[in-house]
Parts: sequence; structure tokens; C-alpha cells
Amino acid sequence: MAERFKIFIMAHPRTVEDVFDGGDLETLRALGDVTIHAGSELSEREFTDLEVDAHVIMGTFDMPAERLARCRNLRAFINSEGNFLPNIDYDYCFRHGIRILSASQVFATPVAEIGLAMAIDLGRGITRSDWLMRQGEESYGFGANRDARSLFHAEVGLIGFGDLARALLPLLEPFHVHVKVYDPWVPDLLIEQAGCVPAPLDDVLASSAFVFVLAGVTDDNRNFLDKEKFALMRQGSSLLLLSRAAVVDFPAMLDAAEAGHIRVATDVFPVEPVPQDHAARRNPNLLLSPHQAGALGQVLKAMGKAIVADIVLISQNLPPMACKVAQPETASRFRSMPVAKS
Repeated sequence: MAERFKIFIMAHPRTVEDVFDGGDLETLRALGDVTIHAGSELSEREFTDLEVDAHVIMGTFDMPAERLARCRNLRAFINSEGNFLPNIDYDYCFRHGIRILSASQVFATPVAEIGLAMAIDLGRGITRSDWLMRQGEESYGFGANRDARSLFHAEVGLIGFGDLARALLPLLEPFHVHVKVYDPWVPDLLIEQAGCVPAPLDDVLASSAFVFVLAGVTDDNRNFLDKEKFALMRQGSSLLLLSRAAVVDFPAMLDAAEAGHIRVATDVFPVEPVPQDHAARRNPNLLLSPHQAGALGQVLKAMGKAIVADIVLISQNLPPMACKVAQPETASRFRSMPVAKS
């Protein structure tokens, strides 16, 4: 008799209801046995009792080689946070044919949307004008626009050319921008096919009126945007930090903004929630967003749909297609951190 297909779900930092609707759960239960763990941690006893026989596991908890070796049926581990986290032994999984999946691509479009809004806001000074009016210190007409910059026909730089960059490009298209891209992991051919110009990092920074930071954190790029790199940027240009805070020297970025050299918008921070006394909260040249860019209910449900689609394929001994699959050459180099759930 064939062994029943088993699925273990721990949706933290979300809830199961955030990610899956009733139809999704019905689909999963039709495949076999579904175990849902509601907690944020998984003790060794719970691991032994609940998880060791699963064919598919979803979660963000630690999965070292010792645990993986006990999962004799495991075919896939799905990260419920949305990134390839350093919480699992990638080499073990690659050696034993265990797929590591992430549905992070579903977040690209909403993050791109808020990135576009931030760029227009910084360029046209919308939030700043609102703040000045509330203080009774506003200027009118051209006086309010002396330092403004339209996004139309602007020089735009993209640092990173993954899912987020490719979701942003169609939103920028109506503005007829000129786009340069820096991404050492992507061949020039793909950048050029997207209608962009591949360029060195220093060129992207020095020539762009708007710079979108879209690169994930790796072993190679922690704090690689530092004081010297910010100094290369045009006076009054805009920096949009949308990926991970660890790719920039955050204090140096705040200093460049406070000095008025650049304008900065950020959706991510080194520590979240941001401490009440953090310098970012007092910086007038900073547009702040509390890591909200991708966290929409409809997006979380889209993540659930992608996960369910791939679990169905895996149950049929077919390769996953809806989620991103970790690659041996790059996955272990990512160093994204889990998002605090508010």
C-alpha cells in the first residue's frame, strides 16, 4: 500500500489564514495528510512528533543537516517568509534531491508599485510640501518646485535586476526614462533585451537622477553602498531602498540624506521594528515606509496559490514550476533576514 502524502505547514511569520484560503486548504487535504503548526517556534520534540515523515515542509525554522537526515520522505522545503534564508543546509538538500522553494516573486509587483510612488514623491516633494504646509512654512508655485525633479525622461539606475527590477520596468515605461543597470549576476544580454543599458556601479550612481536599490543581500554585497558610493551620486538625486537594509551602510546613507546631498526613501531598516529613538525618524530628507511595500492581503494569498500549485506537482512526482527554486551556485550566498510580523 502506497504511503499517504504528508504536508507540514508552519506559516510563521504569517498565519495560515493569511496565506491560504479555504479552497487552497481543501486542495492540500485532498492530496493526503496536512499538519498545521500555529506557533512561531518548533521544539525538537515537536519536530520529531509532527514533521519527520513529511514529504513537503513549509516554514522558516532551522533545518540543519541533522534534522534533514531524519526527514526520510522529504521532497521539498518551502520558505514561508518569501526569501532564501540561511536557515537550512542547502548543500545537504542539493546532494539529496530536496528542492528548496520560495514564492518571493509574488511580492515584486506591489514593491515596484510603492517604489514608483516613492520616486515621484521624492522627485516632486509631495510629502515634504505636505509637512511644510502643516508647519505653516510652505512656498507656492515655482517656489515650491525649485528643487523638484520630474520622473519623465529621467536617467534611472537599477542596482539589481531580479524579479523586482523586471516588475518595475513596465511601471517606468510611460515616463520614457533612460535606464542603466548594475547586476554582476545577470548577463548583459538579458539587460539589453529588456531595453536597458548594462553599466558599472559607479556609472549607475553618478549618472542617475533616481537610483532604485533592488539587490538582495549576499555574502558579497553587505554594506557595499557606502559613504564613497553615496558621494558619487548627483546633488539632489533620489535613492529608493526597496530590497534589504544590509546592502547599504545605513548610517552613511542617513548622513548623505541629512546633509542634503541626496534624497532617500526606504522601506527596510537594519532593525525592525525601528527603535523610537532611531536617527531615521528625525531626518527631514528621508521618506519612511515601515516595511509595508509587499505586505498586501491579496499578495499573501497569491503566495499561497503558488505554493499549492507546486505542492500538487510535487505530489505527482513532477518538478515545481510556480515558485522559485534555489540554485546551488547562489542560494547559500543569500543572507536575507526574516521580516518581523506586525
